[in-house]
Amino acid sequence: MTDDPFVVHRSLLFTVAYEMLGSAADAEDVLQETWLRWADVDRSQVREPRAYLVRAVTRQSLNRLRSLSRSREDYVGEWLPEPLLTSPDVAEDVELAESVSIAVLTVLETLGPTERAVFVLREVFDMPYGEIAEAIGKSQVAVRQIARRAREHVAARRPRVQVSRSEKQAVVERFLTALRTGKLQELLEVMAPDVVLVTDGGGLVAAALEPIHGADAVAPILARANRVVDALETTTVWLNGAPAGRIEFDGTPAAVSLEVEDGRVTRIYVVRNPHKLTRLDELADLAR
Repeated sequence: MTDDPFVVHRSLLFTVAYEMLGSAADAEDVLQETWLRWADVDRSQVREPRAYLVRAVTRQSLNRLRSLSRSREDYVGEWLPEPLLTSPDVAEDVELAESVSIAVLTVLETLGPTERAVFVLREVFDMPYGEIAEAIGKSQVAVRQIARRAREHVAARRPRVQVSRSEKQAVVERFLTALRTGKLQELLEVMAPDVVLVTDGGGLVAAALEPIHGADAVAPILARANRVVDALETTTVWLNGAPAGRIEFDGTPAAVSLEVEDGRVTRIYVVRNPHKLTRLDELADLAR
């Protein structure tokens, strides 16, 4: 039924789960579990279906996040969120676009499960403290304290400067051109001296196991990428609400997201883990 509240609010529910988990695959599993539970609910007893479903997805996401914590600790190399193909329209909602950015999702990964849930529900979806308290099984006083700590934690680590879409797109295109041509000087010019490269191969494909710091170290690595494959193709795409890049190494895809400041790249996130690249051809439907 198209008027079923679960169907009506599915995009919102997926976005909540994705922001809490950083994984579209895990978010879909949470939605499936929530749907099965929703199917058994007496709808006549549910006064506010939207709030009820958000609480249900939050609880399922928390359970999933806690069960995933050990596997992420054992993850080979750096763990990055699963990139999502989005339309440029997502960027129109600035707060939503920022909250689903690879940069912010990576910061959220440094929060504990409860702190992450509170931050997402309060800061992104503006849920009342009382509803959050009910969703996570804490008092309102505790939720307010958790929200403050999480907000301060994220604020200290999120990108310092917000740039316009047009500026970021121009820098992304310059970076991808330099990467495609493999010209060292062009790569150095488009990157900040203190740039950081983070790559995620999941132990399945070649990737640095730790972040690489500094343009003098990063640029030669990127320049070599052009020479070690027969064909390197780059395309500007929209990932997680922002201009980004899709790279094909001899037909094998990778996703590249950038942080930009003062016209130069300050941070490069490269996802090569094939399990996280299955949605690069499928437009994600995100909503608040």
